[in-house]
Formats: sequence, structure tokens, C-alpha cells
Amino acid sequence: MSLDLFNLSGKVAIITGASRGLGQYLARALALAGADVVITSRNVESLKEFTQEIESLGRKVLPLPLDVREHQSIQDMADAAYDHFGRIDILVNNAGCNVRKPAVDVDWEDWNLVVDTNLRGGFFVAQAVARKMIPVRYGRIINIGSVTTVAGYAGITPYCASRGGVKQMTMSLADDWGQYDITVNCLAPGWFKTAQTKVLYDNQEWVDYLVDRIPLKRVGQPNDLDGTVIYLASDASAYMTGQTVLVDGGISTGATKATV
Repeated sequence: MSLDLFNLSGKVAIITGASRGLGQYLARALALAGADVVITSRNVESLKEFTQEIESLGRKVLPLPLDVREHQSIQDMADAAYDHFGRIDILVNNAGCNVRKPAVDVDWEDWNLVVDTNLRGGFFVAQAVARKMIPVRYGRIINIGSVTTVAGYAGITPYCASRGGVKQMTMSLADDWGQYDITVNCLAPGWFKTAQTKVLYDNQEWVDYLVDRIPLKRVGQPNDLDGTVIYLASDASAYMTGQTVLVDGGISTGATKATV
């Protein structure tokens, strides 16, 4: 086997929601593997510093505004990316949000915000990009889920519903677009400290409880996702589609401390 299978030189990748957190981890990994990148955020000014970082790696980078709750914004982003680079090989469908509330307190707008962003927005971003991939019969689409793609947690019902939907959407799109040699997979990270989850990590008792439930006995670190996202974006995964890959330290095994 040649390691060239993992080389992304000459490829163009879109990473949505790249102003912070996991979006930046994933974009950085693809750039280090050779890809030129399109990075997006609702506020394009928030991408300025990260744009400079990617350029320092010797990669081309195009920052674009994107609001995944606005259909026209999605179309404009996909068109601008394609017009600039003349191709789109990889999509990392990462933009997302969460609302933390007991289920009885979730209101109509909370539900719409989370599900429209994480699920509806993810679908229409994938659709817009797939329309660029289908004519050339090549593409790698990576939908970002989470451990809540396969497990439920109290206090984040809309988020769990949306991430479970991402898994089902991934399988459907894989079946739909496989005929065009477009693979669609779901990368589901476990517990990583990001701006979205920082409030949880401020509670050391909660962190200790969490780590005790993770077989590898630690939360995720930025580089823990690098190998998987590069694999899913590369030709090494050419015969893999419709799958959900959990990178979660093993917490999805459901293991708890032995009581025997």
C-alpha cells in the first residue's frame, strides 16, 4: 500500500463552521495533508487569523460567509468556492449549534435553531456541494456528528435529535450519490473541549465523572481527529460510504466502572 492514498495535494476542501473549535482542528488537518481549503463562518471577519495560519502552511485558503439557516447563503458559498478553485473535492459539513435546557423548557424556537442548523442546514450544504461533484463523478462528504449520534443525553434533546438525524441522512445520501463515486460518511467525535462545551469543563466534578466513563481515561485532544478526517477525505477510503465513525475514546461502548 502506498501512503500516497492519504495525500490530499491538489484537492480542495470546504470546512463549514471553521471560526473555532472542531472546525479549525479539521481544516488544519486537511491543510497539513496537502489540501487547499475553503473555510466558512457566519462572520467572515472571525476567520481572519485562521486564514493567516493556513496560508503560513503553504496552502491556498478562501474564507467565505455562510449561514446554514439561509438557503441563498448556502448556494452563494458553494458557487463562490467552485468559481474560485474550479473544483470541490471534499466537504466537511461541520457547522452546528446547541441549546442546553431541560426538555420541558425547550421552546419552539430552540428546537428550530438547533435542528435547522445541524440537520436541515447540513443537508442543503451537502446538496449544493454534491451538485458540483456529480458532473466530475468524484467527492468525499464528511458529515460531522457526535457521540449523541448514537446515544442520548438529558438536557440537549434537540441536539441529540439533530445528530441522530445526521447519521440517517448520511446513509441515505451515501446510497443516493454512490453511483457518482461520491462517498458520504459521518465522523462522530466524543467529548472534546471547545467553545461550545467550555461551560461543562469548568465543572471539575463533571470532568472527573466523564473521564471515569471513558475507557481511555481522558477527553479528546485536537489531534485525535486528524487521522480519521484525513482518511475519510482521501482515496484510502474509496470503498467506504454510509458509515458512522466514532472517535470518542470508547465512551460509546457504554462502559462504566466495574462493580463486581
